[in-house]
Amino acid sequence: MGLPAAYGPSTTTWSEAIFDQSDIPEDLDQLELEVTTDYHATLTRTGKRWTATVQDLPDGHVIQVQGATWRETADNAMERVFDLLAPDPGTAGFHFTPADPEAANARKAVSDARVARLYAEQAERDAVRNAARTLIEQGWTTRDIGSLLGLSHQRISQIVPRTTT
Repeated sequence: MGLPAAYGPSTTTWSEAIFDQSDIPEDLDQLELEVTTDYHATLTRTGKRWTATVQDLPDGHVIQVQGATWRETADNAMERVFDLLAPDPGTAGFHFTPADPEAANARKAVSDARVARLYAEQAERDAVRNAARTLIEQGWTTRDIGSLLGLSHQRISQIVPRTTT
């Protein structure tokens, strides 16, 4: 079986590619992000142009900007918010949502699927580590564990290093 193009040259099998990703921090829900203010913009497409509307700004300000593409319009909205409010760098979060409910739902479905994938990949990494740890404790070699789990013996040594006591 060939290696899908999405996996880089350092990865030898698709089974090992999952270990090229970082683990999700255990305290992810408790992490304090530097974002102190969230700005929400709704983007509407009219013909070939996009319009972003940012409401709920301090002092009742509302910002409307346009652009030729989604990205350009989002960039214009961020720039205009920074020009108007001058928030401290690294403290502003921006959320861009399509005004069309069907498009917004489609975007949310993709976002939800990506989050689910991240948690599924973490579950796979955890299961592999637990299995490898169990088999090492039973005296299996890293080659045999790798063969069983579809990984190289080097990867097994990397993810569950043997300890000397």
